[in-house]
Amino acid sequence: MTHKIGILGSGSWATAVLKMLNDNKTPKEIWWWVRKPKDVKYIQKHKKNPSYLKTTKLKVKKSQVVSEAQEVAKNSDVIILNTPAAYLKDALKSIDTKDLQGKIIVSAIKGIIPGENLLVGDYLMQVYNIHEDNIVIIGGPCHAEEVAKEHLSFLTIASRSKENAESFSALLQNKYIKTNVSTDVFGIEYASVMKNIYAIAGGMCQGLGFRDNFQAILISNAVREMEYFVNAMDPRPRNINDSAYLGDLLVTAYSQFSRNRTFGRMIGKGYTVQSAELEMNMIAEGYFTVKNIHQQLVENKLNMPICEAMYKILYGEKKAEKVIKKLLSKLN
Repeated sequence: MTHKIGILGSGSWATAVLKMLNDNKTPKEIWWWVRKPKDVKYIQKHKKNPSYLKTTKLKVKKSQVVSEAQEVAKNSDVIILNTPAAYLKDALKSIDTKDLQGKIIVSAIKGIIPGENLLVGDYLMQVYNIHEDNIVIIGGPCHAEEVAKEHLSFLTIASRSKENAESFSALLQNKYIKTNVSTDVFGIEYASVMKNIYAIAGGMCQGLGFRDNFQAILISNAVREMEYFVNAMDPRPRNINDSAYLGDLLVTAYSQFSRNRTFGRMIGKGYTVQSAELEMNMIAEGYFTVKNIHQQLVENKLNMPICEAMYKILYGEKKAEKVIKKLLSKLN
């Protein structure tokens, strides 16, 4: 059986997912939606992404790298959503609900849909009427830059349907990608978006001059805060110390490749949000997540000091140094 897989998105993580699929030996036909026609032509000719992971050689057929998202959806049985959350609506606007029905829809997005305050899985169910069993989530600690270099990485594949999780998991495994499966879709998806907030906090504190000793305190508190939120929103047995939760938080909070940490560090050094985004030329998902999570904290009357501090700085225009000093008394 040849699997027909579509990828919507052409950033570094989308490129890394394509490489994982290519290096897996299961027979497959891959369709890749790349938004810019000039990038499509470059990839078709050079077999490399001109904007991300530029030195990574890609195995792609010329006819299957396209600039029309609907063409990818129609030709695929498994569709991987791999854009920043802020761009997902735009990526899907040419795709009809019928183009997605009965297919496995995989979210490789670690963000909340701005303006909707919905996780990607919830958005797919509510807007596109996708059955929850057909939604699969990619979680766990895994930076695209290390995948490109074939460094050993672990992923957790989550779905309400264990069969679908195992089936997609088998398509990603290769000599440097190890996978496990879970049915905790809500917990893993929320952990995947919340760790970006804590990475911003860690980067911000680094930018303000706090060192490793304090970073350990901050992230220890962040782990407990994340567990408190996820369990309050969806109480069920889960081990927050598993790699899909804690592991993802650690790599995002500490890695040199973390764009959220980089974004936070720039804010700590005095950059405005706009100037930081402009210089990075990449989306820091955590920036949007901060606002969405704050709304849920208010609605559910939850007390989460680190998330509240990030909201005050990024949206309340409070000075980072002043807010972080007040936060210190709430950490232990």
